[in-house]
This record gives sequence, structure tokens and C-alpha cells, in this order.
Amino acid sequence: MNVSTPKIVTRFAPSPTGNLHIGGARTALFNWLFARANNGRFLLRIEDTDRERSTDEATRQILSSLKWLNLDWDGAPVSQYSRQEFHLAKSYELLQNGKAYKCFSTADDITKFRKEAKEKGGSTFFVSPWRDVPAEQQPNTPYTIRLKAPQNGVSTIQDKVFGEISVNNDSLDDFIILRSDGTPTYNFAVVVDDHDMEVSHIIRGDDHMANTFKQKLIYDAFGWNLPVFAHVPLIHNEQGKKLSKREGSTGTEYYQDKGYLPETICNFLAQLGWSHGFESYFSMNQAVEHFRLEDLRKSPSRLDTNILNQISGHYISHLDPDFLYQELIKFAKFRNYDNIPINRDEKVSQALPLIQSRSKTLLDVWQGLEFVITNEVHYDEKSLKILTKTPQKQVEEYLNGLTTLEWKRQLLEEYSSNFGSERGLGLGKILQPLRAALVGKTVSPSVFDVFIILGKEESQKRISTSMHLMQTDY
Repeated sequence: MNVSTPKIVTRFAPSPTGNLHIGGARTALFNWLFARANNGRFLLRIEDTDRERSTDEATRQILSSLKWLNLDWDGAPVSQYSRQEFHLAKSYELLQNGKAYKCFSTADDITKFRKEAKEKGGSTFFVSPWRDVPAEQQPNTPYTIRLKAPQNGVSTIQDKVFGEISVNNDSLDDFIILRSDGTPTYNFAVVVDDHDMEVSHIIRGDDHMANTFKQKLIYDAFGWNLPVFAHVPLIHNEQGKKLSKREGSTGTEYYQDKGYLPETICNFLAQLGWSHGFESYFSMNQAVEHFRLEDLRKSPSRLDTNILNQISGHYISHLDPDFLYQELIKFAKFRNYDNIPINRDEKVSQALPLIQSRSKTLLDVWQGLEFVITNEVHYDEKSLKILTKTPQKQVEEYLNGLTTLEWKRQLLEEYSSNFGSERGLGLGKILQPLRAALVGKTVSPSVFDVFIILGKEESQKRISTSMHLMQTDY
């Protein structure tokens, strides 16, 4: 008899109080990989119950970033806020079953209790006096609903990353599951939603470990089976400290804005916490094929920009130029750049393979192509310095010699070499000011490639235009 494999369901549940953090993107990736590796479902739930801090713009950005990363989810995104009536009903179910109770203590009562407990050197966990008060003795005043936590014993979970983890139940208080305004607390809403959405595996950062034990008590109170947990150590910055959401370079859009490909970011993030057992460069199809929760590492990973750039350079250099061109168009649109003029399209296509071999990101590619995208040269500081030190007469003589020259790379190379030899100048002394005049930068493809791409007329025009910057006294 065939035994059917339980259906795998994972979820990513971001809070829309800000942009998608790079750590959140990794959490989404791991959940997506595990679901796809097991023919399961990957669900998206927007945890927007914090109405003061949640914004539609943040929700839009989260969805946009996940789409950019190609982390497709199954079904429509779920708004946690829209499920509050369901959360309310489930809290009263626990109340009726004696697993929870109404607490009429005010904020002042709780503050007073904790102050006195602290003065006595005891635990500041609030012990509600309403835990066992019969309904007929309860006042007609606002109340919260608290879970009846076990007061002795041990709670244990089997974590896929850290193994067996236990806490003493006396370290868990009767925490609130429903506030006095009828809204659910985070831990309660999460459990109710995860169970209702049939989530089988919860993969998230290990900063949620304390929440997990509270959530286990809620599962136990309902008599529900506990999902499988996998807590992943957090990402650290390059200084070895926990990556903060306030750090400017941790939002997913930062990496999109810098011109990293989504495949690059996914490849990089997959390596931050997952021992994949093969080369540094792999497709998401390969990652899906090999991904296992047991291979998640117990130690924190470090966000190393050098490694990211190494991976990115590999991806850029191996892309088909036509595909790279389409990615460049998307990048330009994201950055609100002007479109590439139609009359420059052919020149851009010629230059692209030369630029991509020396580029780490799409931003590098775009900046490398600027000399062909635009008709007007913008000189950077280094190129201006070179031009102002170049004798105008030297460039004028070189330019005159181009007038009758057939525009072929080999002939341009021979002409330039002979021109330098006749004047006792190395080829670098000839080409350096020409590159500055043609491109406006000190780094570019070969000057002879630039000549061919721009064509004779435009090359001559650019050199002539730059001559007013050069030395006129000899």
C-alpha cells in the first residue's frame, strides 16, 4: 500500500511597516525553495494588523520586490487584518473551553504589580488575579483575554536547524491573546492563520525562537498538531554585527537600484545560511533540486559585498547579450533613466559585449555604455585632468591624419602606432587623451573599439570638441 506524503505548505509573512529587508528576502527564498523542492505550496500573508505603522506603499514594495526576485507565491496574498473576526471567534473558543480567561486588570494595575515585584526582587511576569475567578464574580468592565499557560513542566520543540530545544513552562506567563479593543496579538493571530492555511513548515529567523514557545502553547490549547520549525540564524553585517533594518543598504530595493540581477541576489542569499554542497554559482533550478532544511547552518552568516560582487560579475559576464540588453532596459526604467534613443540602439548592441566583460552590475554596464547612449560627452574629473595636460597641437595633428584614413580597426591601430613612433611617444600617451575625448572617462573598452562603434564622423567630432580644453602653448 502506498503511503501518501503529507502536503508541504510554507509561508512568508512580512509586516508592511517598511521595505522588504534583505534578511526577509532570504526568509522568503528559503520558504520558496523548500516548497518548490517538495512540490508544495508557498503562501504569502501580509501581517498588517499594526494599523498605525502598516502602509499600502510598504505592501506594494514587498510584493514588487518578491516579483523582482522571481519568488512566485501560490494563491492570492492574505491580509491578516481582514481575518480579525476569525481571530476573535477563535479566542472565544479557547475562553469557552477553559483554556483562556478574561483579565480585567488595567494598565495601572499591571504597572503597580511589576513595580512591587521588582522592589521585592521577584519576577516581573504579571500574575493576573483573574485567572480562576468565576464568571458570576467578574465585573462588567473592559477586559483582555489571556491564555492559561502551564505553570510547571517543560515545553520542547524539535527544530530542523538546532535540534531539540526546551524551556521551563514557569518562564512563560499568561500572555494576552486578545486585546481589550478586540484585536488579536501577534502570536495568537499567527498561530490561528498558520493552522487555517494548513502551513506544515515554518522557516524563519532565530529571533522568533521566544515567540515559538508561546505559539506552541496556543497550538497545545487548541489540540492542533505543531508544524515543523526551522529557525535560521540571522545575517550579520561585514563588521560581524546583527544586520539592522535601519542600515541603508539592507532593503531589497537598494540592490535592485545598484543594478544587481535577481538571480545574483538569490544565489548570494541562498549561500547565507545554506550549505549547498556545490559550486558558488548555481541556478535556482539547481537550488530547488538540492535544498534541504537539514543543510541550513547553525551559525550566523556575514553579508560580504565582495562575494556578492564576485557572484554578480560572473552572472553579468555569462549572460547572452540580447538578454542582458532587455535586463538593462528594465533597470533603466526602474531608475527612471531616459530611454535609449532608437538611433543609438545599434551602437549600444555593438558595445554591450565589450562592456559586460568588465562589469559587476547593470549599473556598471549602463555607466560603461553612456558614451554611446548619448551624443554629448560628459568628462569626469580624471579625464578633464588628462585633457588639460595634453598639447592641443598633438591632437590636432592626429585628427588631421584621420581625415583620409579608411575606418578599419587594423588601419587605426597602425596609424596610431606610427603617429606615436614618429614623435617619440608611447602608444599610451596617444590613446589616453583620445579615450578621455571620446568617452569622458579613463576606463572604457579599447579606444579602437570605441572608434569603430562611434564611427568616423562622430569620433572626429568628439575629438575636435574636446580640443578647447587642451594646452595651447607649446
